[in-house]
Amino acid sequence: MAAMAALQSSMTSLSISSNSFFGQRLSFPSLSPITVKPTDKPCLIVVRLKRWERKECKPNSLPVLHKMHVKAGDTVKVIAGCDKGKIGEITKVFRHNSTVMVKDINLKTKHVKKREEEEQGQIIKIEAPIHSSNVMLYSKEMEVASRVGHKVLDDGTRVRYLIKTGEIIDSAENWKKLKEANRQEKTEVATAA
Repeated sequence: MAAMAALQSSMTSLSISSNSFFGQRLSFPSLSPITVKPTDKPCLIVVRLKRWERKECKPNSLPVLHKMHVKAGDTVKVIAGCDKGKIGEITKVFRHNSTVMVKDINLKTKHVKKREEEEQGQIIKIEAPIHSSNVMLYSKEMEVASRVGHKVLDDGTRVRYLIKTGEIIDSAENWKKLKEANRQEKTEVATAA
């Protein structure tokens, strides 16, 4: 009996009272609020990443932009994946994760909900990005895929060329064609809207 009474008294002394520290906020009076210095130049690079993607950043918190062997407007051949062997033109380049969008390649199905009452929901095909290592530059004249090389011309301009054929990719004519195509797309979008 005495042992039981001693056990009960020790248990009551261990019971948690309402004024204990559990459930209370911790306060640190010695720490002062941290001041953040605003930057003069805001970040101009906009990167849309999924929640699960991690991006490598420089010390100034901007994403590391990788060097790539392809540019927008290049004709490429897919060398790996489900669309292996297909040929298309690069429409967009994402340098933060080394991926490219190729016209009519790597099509994914997207289910779109209706936005208005009279509008119907639909299933559409959209282009998804491919990693740049899965595409290779392609020559339309010779119909061959090749690695890319760099050389300096006599006038001092640095250009890319196809190693197998020697064909120069970065010419003024190609850039003019690309700019005209971009202008036509913008005017078509403006007239459609």
